[in-house]
Amino acid sequence: MGMNIYRKKLLNSVLFFAKNTKYLNLTKISKLLYFLDFTHFEKTGYPSIGLDYYAFPRGPVPRDFWAEIKDCNVPEDFKGKLALILKKGDYKEVEIRAIKQPELSVFTPREIKILEDLAFIFKEARGKDITEVSHLPKEPWEMTIKNAGKNKLIDYMLGFDENSGIDPDDAKESLTEYFETQRNFNLCPTQ
Repeated sequence: MGMNIYRKKLLNSVLFFAKNTKYLNLTKISKLLYFLDFTHFEKTGYPSIGLDYYAFPRGPVPRDFWAEIKDCNVPEDFKGKLALILKKGDYKEVEIRAIKQPELSVFTPREIKILEDLAFIFKEARGKDITEVSHLPKEPWEMTIKNAGKNKLIDYMLGFDENSGIDPDDAKESLTEYFETQRNFNLCPTQ
């Protein structure tokens, strides 16, 4: 059986960022995926990939995907498409390199624009630099740490604000339907 659309989006997002930014490691990809999903949610009421992000001490982390690759184990369905290299320093870090070009046909034009914008903004940034952006006051990670505690699931609705392009009730309903569809049809991005 092939990859579901959300798994394809996950793989191709990682490949896109690996091809279009420098210093891509596990920390940086965690933040970039978070920004992709939360930016798309803010504009549409549903995320692009639909990963669950947790408020780890160093920032938002797509925990299930992080667990898949944190030990430099390339998932079976990603083999031959990306490489993971263990780098040792103050703490171990996984560097991510693309072997194949990303398949952009899995994305909508809006998603491609968000990917391009994020790659442009964070092209030269290192993971630790992006951490500062994800830790800004009143942002979802900080609000989760403050109100629920460390390592708790970050609610997408915390990314909704008055500048979002849709009604908050519509966003909540859309988000609920999105995750129900993923569950009901076994379309999880980390399966």
